[in-house]
Amino acid sequence: MDDGLFDAPGSAARTGGGALNANTHASAPLAVRMRPRTLDELVGQEQLRAPGSPLRRLVEGDQSMSLLLWGPPGTGKTTIASIVSQQTDRRFVEVSAVSAGVKEVRAAIDAARADLVSGGRETVLFVDEVHRFSKAQQDALLPGVENRWVTLIAATTENPFFSVISPLLSRSLLLRLESLSDDDVRAVLDQALTDERGLAGTVKVDEDALDHLVRLAGGDARRSLTYLEAAAGAATSQGLHTVDLGTAETAVDRAAVRYDRQGDQHYDVVSAFIKSVRGSDADAALHYLARMIEAGEDPRFIARRLMILASEDIGLADPTALTTAVAAAQTVQLIGMPEAQLTLAHATIALAVAPKSNAVTTAIGAALADVRAGRIGQVPPHLRDAHYSGAKTLGHGAAYKYSHDEPFGVAEQQYAPDVVLDREYYQPTQLGAEAAIRERWERVRRLIRGE
Repeated sequence: MDDGLFDAPGSAARTGGGALNANTHASAPLAVRMRPRTLDELVGQEQLRAPGSPLRRLVEGDQSMSLLLWGPPGTGKTTIASIVSQQTDRRFVEVSAVSAGVKEVRAAIDAARADLVSGGRETVLFVDEVHRFSKAQQDALLPGVENRWVTLIAATTENPFFSVISPLLSRSLLLRLESLSDDDVRAVLDQALTDERGLAGTVKVDEDALDHLVRLAGGDARRSLTYLEAAAGAATSQGLHTVDLGTAETAVDRAAVRYDRQGDQHYDVVSAFIKSVRGSDADAALHYLARMIEAGEDPRFIARRLMILASEDIGLADPTALTTAVAAAQTVQLIGMPEAQLTLAHATIALAVAPKSNAVTTAIGAALADVRAGRIGQVPPHLRDAHYSGAKTLGHGAAYKYSHDEPFGVAEQQYAPDVVLDREYYQPTQLGAEAAIRERWERVRRLIRGE
């Protein structure tokens, strides 16, 4: 969930404009107290806050416009919904995608319509994790959006083109939020240290400790504030007024890896992993491998991807690559984690530094394209099965030349059907071991074709 800060315990929805400020008391979490109240207080997302931007027009021009906010956790999706509601004086209603059903969605929209008709007050309907809604639940949002009974603000961490129904996607303005930079996160922490809503100068943080908190946050503002609050609490409990690196490390034991095995980032990280191996950057590949391991990714899945890559991107440039990948997959199956991380690292480095060739991939792709285009042709008679009674009377196998009886073990004869006789699917590169294969294959092809 991007942010459960507005959720009422045990309820499917939270309503009321005052609910937005209900958690600003001193005992509320630091991340709640420091939530930006205006677009100008929002850190990062400059592309969304620029003058004349759709979000700016919605807030300052009080326009009715439904939004679909797509981005990683902690980038401000819930905050934007809060700002829109407060600055446009709209009633705020949150529907939980985890616990609400179609009944709750329709009830929220009906209540919003009644408020609009009776008092003229509009409603912001905030749906966090909208990708968790079924198609029926997302369909239930459409009347409210189409008739503008609500200003829908839906948030998702997953690619909406895969997780949100097309009618809802087409009726909403899609805004992409980016992870915050380290400078953005540092600005959030600096503000929290001095702001009256935050720590109000009661503690200071050493630079190396602050660097540690920024690094662990991984671009997530909410996480950075949670870590800061934990570190400040640890220092205060020891009677200290300064958070040093040791205190920060103790208070924040380990960074929670921002990686959802079922979500969009799953595909992004895996894609980056494969592309780094393909690009021969062993260091980058190991980074993405570590992220997958720390997130609890199935090691068998990683091993399978390496096996695919061995044929797709290395092929015969290093004939041992596939053997290495298969051995890694078998070893992962036999020993399991955590020891299997060594095997995966072994295979990742070996495949990353191996010479690359996609000649095998190109060859089978071209052959399949011809077959699918109908270039089939008859099998030459001398290659047809001649082991059954009557085959020879049909000419099957006649004039077939047994390769082992020919000079160099290669017979000059036609193997391909007439329709693809001149096709050259496999075109080896001159990289790695494939250079020698290329030289031999060119000689063999000339012998076969009598050139």
